Amino acid sequence: MSDNVVRLHKDPEPPAPDAPVTTLTVVSDPPAAPAVPLWVRSGRAVKRVATHERTTTTVRAVARHGLYTLNGGRIVARRTWDGRTGARYERMLRAAEAAGNYEVAEEWEDRLQRFREARHRRRMDLLHSPVEVAKGAAVGTGMGIGSLVALGVVLAIANEDVKDVVTPLMAVIEFIRLLITIVTIVWGPLLTLGPFLALLGLWAVGGKQQAAPAWALPANVRSGEGEPITPSIVVKALRDLGVPALRNAIKEMGDAGASMLSPITIAGCGVEVDVTLPSGVATNEVQQRRRKLAENLTRHEHEVFIIIPEAARTVRLWIADSGALDEPIGPSPLVTDATLTANYKMGKAPWGQDLRGDAAELSVYQRHLLITGRSNQGKTASLRSLALWLALDRSVKFWLGDLKGVGDWKMFDGIATRLIQGPTDEHVIQVTEMAEDAVEEMNRRIDVRRTDPTATFPPLIVIVDEAQVAFMCPAVDDAKRPYGGAKATSRYFMAARKIHNQGRAVDVLLWQGTQDPTDQNLPKLVREGAHTRASLVVGTESQSRMALGDKAVDDGAAPHLLRQGLDKGTLVVASDGIDMPKGQSSITVRTHFIDDDPAEEIAARAKALRDGVTTLHSIDRGEERDPLADIAAAIGDSTRLPTTDVLKRLAMLNEDVYGGWTNGDLKRVLEAEGEEPKKSHGRMVVHRDHVLRALANRDADGSASA
Repeated sequence: MSDNVVRLHKDPEPPAPDAPVTTLTVVSDPPAAPAVPLWVRSGRAVKRVATHERTTTTVRAVARHGLYTLNGGRIVARRTWDGRTGARYERMLRAAEAAGNYEVAEEWEDRLQRFREARHRRRMDLLHSPVEVAKGAAVGTGMGIGSLVALGVVLAIANEDVKDVVTPLMAVIEFIRLLITIVTIVWGPLLTLGPFLALLGLWAVGGKQQAAPAWALPANVRSGEGEPITPSIVVKALRDLGVPALRNAIKEMGDAGASMLSPITIAGCGVEVDVTLPSGVATNEVQQRRRKLAENLTRHEHEVFIIIPEAARTVRLWIADSGALDEPIGPSPLVTDATLTANYKMGKAPWGQDLRGDAAELSVYQRHLLITGRSNQGKTASLRSLALWLALDRSVKFWLGDLKGVGDWKMFDGIATRLIQGPTDEHVIQVTEMAEDAVEEMNRRIDVRRTDPTATFPPLIVIVDEAQVAFMCPAVDDAKRPYGGAKATSRYFMAARKIHNQGRAVDVLLWQGTQDPTDQNLPKLVREGAHTRASLVVGTESQSRMALGDKAVDDGAAPHLLRQGLDKGTLVVASDGIDMPKGQSSITVRTHFIDDDPAEEIAARAKALRDGVTTLHSIDRGEERDPLADIAAAIGDSTRLPTTDVLKRLAMLNEDVYGGWTNGDLKRVLEAEGEEPKKSHGRMVVHRDHVLRALANRDADGSASA
């Protein structure tokens, strides 16, 4: 045998060293997943069906209506028991004792005793009633038969037929037989339908009372959405508040717990109810649990307000309709009524609405004002709306310092005689000097009043917006006295204190708006000098106390519980200048917002009532003065002005330059321009047209020389 090997297939050539090698990967099918057991699939299907929305809805509906019927029977049985026994009186007696109202408890005990005596008399009467009933039935039957026979005799005589004697009697017997026939026919169906009608009645009673567990009720009821406030809901919310003495007392009262409540009345976009707390429960224990109480009432915290009225052991709850406080209130009457006027002494500013939906109007007569709150919550708008209303009284004068300086008060140019706008230390210095000038004006008026007690003065309202900038200013004067600060050496602080002390007697008032009150940016003596104190949302309860005072906060005022950004323009006000329910020391007001354009229109109406007010603006003390231009600015829109008044206005414009000016200085400047003061009605005056002509001639000469 040959050893030669014959190759049937030729070996391929080996690949070149640098040639790429292609790798072929064969992927086989993955192994089949194990089959899911039948019992697992069945369990999943059952779970899916059991948890399906339709199934849960159906189960809830069946359980709800079944429990309505069952619990309706319980309610009817209890009502029947209450009507037949003294259980109701005993419950009210226990409730009064648990609440500590022993006088009411004695009254209910007397009622229970009278009920028992009346019941005893009725039971004793029942012992004699069978005999009396039998006698009455025999007498009644005899009289009835006799009457019918007598009637038959009359008919027999009239008809001349003796058979008519028994005709009326037979008619009655026939009628009775007919009734028996009808009852026989109806009785069977009635016995069949009677239980169903009874169950339907019980279902109606249970449905009206929603007598079913919460899980079985409809979704909107379970969530509390749109749920009306009822006595049972309020009592349950108080019971679950977490106050042991209150919980135990309500449990002892049972169904009589509603005796703690006054009638629930509609109050604006919510309801109001007074709660007389049981003995041993303090009002502050309820106040401190405002959030829990609100949630028990299916409301948000900001939708429940707790106020302490005059009555002892009583809290007043105001509960808003769900979402009502998120709806804006209407526009200000200042915007909608172009004929609206103001009266400083007798009128009230239309500021907004209280929580009851009533108009909230504020009297500003001889009242210093303080509005505080966090930034961008509506402080300036609230303060400005009061000033815009008061500007419609032409007798009122305004000196205004805006230490924000972004134009929020620009519409008062032409209304205010002084308007300082800017946030710098220089502007604080000017505002401080304005406040000190107000003190001098106050002292002047007081001196006049000493000699003439009947003297009256036009109201002067000094407004400082962003007053915290003034209190925090580090600048000092030449005598090293600080402009800011809260010490006796602080110029702004002392000016504010002096106005607060005596200003109202001569109608010199200080209105301040400030941010986030602290002892540093709003000293205690200044904030307590305001007659009207109002606060928007602040950060802490201590700031609420700074803004409104301890009494208002102790009585329920809580601006620290307002919502930043959502409750813009909502103020908690403590003032005797605003109407509020008797016994309350504060009121919550949702103020009208007046935007810049409507504010300009209102300001235009105010300017039309005034006779050319010249507004002196903030100035740069380092700039070179133009006396002729300043004289023109001092005259303003007046046709002519006495030289003494021109000198006063120049001094107000710049005390350093014009404070020492005399009539001779004024005459010198005007004569240099070819004009001079003239005499009119025995007084030296400066004519506006003459000054404007001098300015025009000077400008023309300057242009020609150029």
